Amino acid sequence: MQTNKKPRIIGAVLTTALLCTTAVACSGGDSDAKKSDGSPATAAKALTAALKKTSDAKSAKVQMTMKMPGTNGGGDLEMAGVVGWEPSVMDVTLQGSALSTEPDAPDESRLIHRDGVMYLDLGAEGAKQAEGKRWMKMDLKAMAEEAEKSGDPASGDLMTKSLENVNQDPAQQIALLLESPSLKRVGTQKIDGAEADHYKGKLTVAEMLKTNDALTDVMDEKERKALLKNLEKTGVKGYDIDVWVNGDELPVRMDVKTKSPEGDIDISTKYSDYGTVVKAETPKASETLDLLEMFKKLDKEDPSA
Repeated sequence: MQTNKKPRIIGAVLTTALLCTTAVACSGGDSDAKKSDGSPATAAKALTAALKKTSDAKSAKVQMTMKMPGTNGGGDLEMAGVVGWEPSVMDVTLQGSALSTEPDAPDESRLIHRDGVMYLDLGAEGAKQAEGKRWMKMDLKAMAEEAEKSGDPASGDLMTKSLENVNQDPAQQIALLLESPSLKRVGTQKIDGAEADHYKGKLTVAEMLKTNDALTDVMDEKERKALLKNLEKTGVKGYDIDVWVNGDELPVRMDVKTKSPEGDIDISTKYSDYGTVVKAETPKASETLDLLEMFKKLDKEDPSA
């Protein structure tokens, strides 16, 4: 599957969508919380309760900001909307410098995910490059399989990881924090005007590989192994994780600084309205252009591309 002939705007927006979904966790936390004593055991007990309630909630509204290093795919990205993690579903709006990497790229784009397929709004200018179709359809599983068949395992691996991480499940982020040997409660802090307990910890990939019992309640053994294997492949060195939990034992903010070979990736996410309905209505087939089919068509026109 060759991609070097794809229109510039489509390529830029696709890159942003994949960056959004391959982020493992949602970034470096504040240091202004009030200091207080809190044993690791007490912190773990509180977070375990939050993990279960978050997993049971199955959906929430989100507001996320992401700061990425590098000039190729780097920049800032904001995401706001609703997500569900059982089943995996998403309906969000994206904006930021990471999205507008081409002069005619849209300032804002909508991303819908349902049943393993992503739909991205290309904007008016993008539609001109996409046979007049406003929406780009990305079946990541089918794209991964096609990449493997065509001898491009790196692209296939990227698509597979994107599909696996697209649900942005906050329960998985709590599970990661529970793995930290430095886990502690550092005090309370107001998040959007309401008091929340602030927990933090550092975690290396090696430490996560050594102990992963905290993942048991939200993922089966196969899912846990896949998660850990994917983290190793990315070259990620470790994480600084901060979580704020409200009086209802639900996370209202999660910050994770991911230390990667290219530099730190900072993601901060606020959650609210747990249990909200996520409709995520997909666009009509007549309004969509299948990205995989577009690639196949380009390859037939010029196999050497």
